[in-house]
Amino acid sequence: MSQLTFLGATGQVTGSCYLLETSNSRILLDCGLFQGSKSTELQNEIPFTFDPASIDAVVLSHAHLDHCGRLPKLVKEGFKGQVFSSEATFPLLELMLKDAAHLLLRDTEWENKRRERAGKPLLQPLYTLEDVEALLSLRQAIPYNESRQILSDIDASFHEAGHILGSSIVQLEIQEPDQVKTLVFSGDLGNPNAPLLRDPAIITKADILLLESTYGDRDHQPLDNTLKELRETLHDAAQSGGNVIIPAFAVGRTQDLIYWLGKLQREGAVPQQQIFLDSPMAIGASQIYADHAHLFNIDDPEFTRVAPNGWQAWLSGLRYSETAEDSMAVNRITGGAIIIAGSGMCTGGRIRHHLKYNLWRHNAHIVITGFQAEGTLGRTLVDGKKATIKILGSEVNVAAKIHTLGALSAHADQSQLLQWAGHFEQPKPRLYLIHGEKNAALSLQTCFHRSGWNANIPKPGDSISF
Repeated sequence: MSQLTFLGATGQVTGSCYLLETSNSRILLDCGLFQGSKSTELQNEIPFTFDPASIDAVVLSHAHLDHCGRLPKLVKEGFKGQVFSSEATFPLLELMLKDAAHLLLRDTEWENKRRERAGKPLLQPLYTLEDVEALLSLRQAIPYNESRQILSDIDASFHEAGHILGSSIVQLEIQEPDQVKTLVFSGDLGNPNAPLLRDPAIITKADILLLESTYGDRDHQPLDNTLKELRETLHDAAQSGGNVIIPAFAVGRTQDLIYWLGKLQREGAVPQQQIFLDSPMAIGASQIYADHAHLFNIDDPEFTRVAPNGWQAWLSGLRYSETAEDSMAVNRITGGAIIIAGSGMCTGGRIRHHLKYNLWRHNAHIVITGFQAEGTLGRTLVDGKKATIKILGSEVNVAAKIHTLGALSAHADQSQLLQWAGHFEQPKPRLYLIHGEKNAALSLQTCFHRSGWNANIPKPGDSISF
């Protein structure tokens, strides 16, 4: 008998981590960072509830930090197994984790200066660049749709999830003494409206299904409406002379945004002449995307032809701001520019500087294009409940216009989740809703119950046997 324990992204969106124990093996599905409020992020400091040295392998759905960000900590504390992922996840994992280690070290150094002055004990970073390098040496790639034996009693395969480059639906075949059990982990399912990647693969058979529920309580607005609002926002900003500030996740959302801006530019709907990508990580991720253009869909022949030549060939006026000096120069631009920067939830990075310099301007426009977790600055802006916000030590008046463009999300919405799960044949798998805030998971659970399919919502630490 096998056992699955829910350790993260359970009752919340971040910290994806699930422990699978069979009679012969122990593996993790993902090992991600908890992100959001300070109390949420403190969960990253809590010791693992298992011995990392006892884990035989990790199966990774994709390279977003809420799915991979604690892997170096796992290695630091004794893990020596292999980390299996899709091929395109390889370069993105290196990019994301090295950047995360750099930020962790920087933040720890700043905090330790404060602690030293106060006579308090100094802190150690969650992990270091050396831990990242050790983790990267353990990577093993499996091509999409190819089943491979990863342990004596477990075969794994990865299937297109359509969320970011390399994102995967994970399928595990577990050899029990008298039968084979199939566990399917959706990872993060992509929005079929996403312009670059292929739609999520259809899976039809499983005994256990772990299904994300990020947008389980809503449907995205129609894509045409979203693009219309984006056109109007760009036009209004140009008319009023303000900047358009777009917080964006470096991997996935940024590349989709550049695609759509290029499409609108070809329609004459992008009056701004200056478009800045102010994120070294997003610049690196964009190059990785261009290197893997063979994985893009082929709905747009013109883009498919231009993509291998790079993003600046697709979007005229796109400028890369790589250095801190470049970013500070962008801060001095008071209008007429589009500025794309991370982090996507406004929890750190250069976007906070751009918000500090633009949020108080009545002619500025802030465009939110992705999920904003509870406790983040991005969520505060979306909720619109505060007239002033503290950013980088300054009280800033919220005078800019805030736009939320849900259809640009890289996650499937409620109807899309139900449609994807509806392809599973009878007998339906045991269904567990993960990776969603409470209201989202409960709403999706209700939808499944109406169709006669019992959906369970596990609590952190819950275990199931099968």
